Amino acid sequence: MTTLKTKQALPAEGHLATAPASEVRARHTPLVPSAGARRVWLTLLGWGIALLIFFPILWMVLTGFKSEAEAIADPSLIFSPTLESYIAVQARADYFKFALNSVVVAFGSTLLALVIAIPSAYAMAFLPTRRTKGTLLWMLSTKMLPPVGVLVPIYLLFRDVGLLDTRTGLVIVYTLMNLPIVVWMLYTFFKDLPRDILEAGRMDGASTLQEVLYLLLPLTLPGIASTGLLSVILSWNEAFWSLNLTSSSAAPLTAYIASFSSPEGLFWAKLSAASTMAIAPILVFGWLTQKQMVRGLTFGAVK
Repeated sequence: MTTLKTKQALPAEGHLATAPASEVRARHTPLVPSAGARRVWLTLLGWGIALLIFFPILWMVLTGFKSEAEAIADPSLIFSPTLESYIAVQARADYFKFALNSVVVAFGSTLLALVIAIPSAYAMAFLPTRRTKGTLLWMLSTKMLPPVGVLVPIYLLFRDVGLLDTRTGLVIVYTLMNLPIVVWMLYTFFKDLPRDILEAGRMDGASTLQEVLYLLLPLTLPGIASTGLLSVILSWNEAFWSLNLTSSSAAPLTAYIASFSSPEGLFWAKLSAASTMAIAPILVFGWLTQKQMVRGLTFGAVK
């Protein structure tokens, strides 16, 4: 007796059995969010971090619109706003006098630092010597010295030459304070500039001054602008030297804020109002110049 075996039908050679399209998609689609979903989550994360960082400033601004009793006893965000703290702050001291001192000192020290740093960074970037690297490291190491370590000699020196409680004295100190950072940043920007451009200018007969004015400065203007903006912000926020080298005539806004901390205690509403008035100009300035700062800080990053 012969046994008959049925053979299963096999696909012809070169042809594979195909599953339905929906089943194939379900099997091979990776379980990862789409590009749009990732963008949404990253945006929400960025806003969450920004709000977390900005919340202390928001709390300070809101506290400035409370009365002293509410500022101490009521930590809620819902309250009846009042301007009594701002009126009391302005009645106690002339805000505009302190603000003018801050503007003069911050922008004056930044301008002086740039005047000194641009030729220095140019020489280190395009005319280096064996001591260039050591000089740069030494300049950066001066930022590691605590300011209180040199307070006494600087105070005595300023007292002897008549620079205590003067804008000129603060401009000099702030310039020396920010000069290492300004030189380092400009040196980095200048190093990214192709040397061929400057060599072409020399071949056309340009002097060193013309090379700096007509080639170097226009090509590195974003970097110079961001360096200047950073120096202005650092000078505006400096408190140690202003509290120790000034008393009334040249005191900037940092000293203005400190005047609302007294042995009797902290007046939270008035202190918040004074702090809001002190940081408002630099916040507006930073907001208006944020594009220039970002452009300058990324200058040379992409060739």
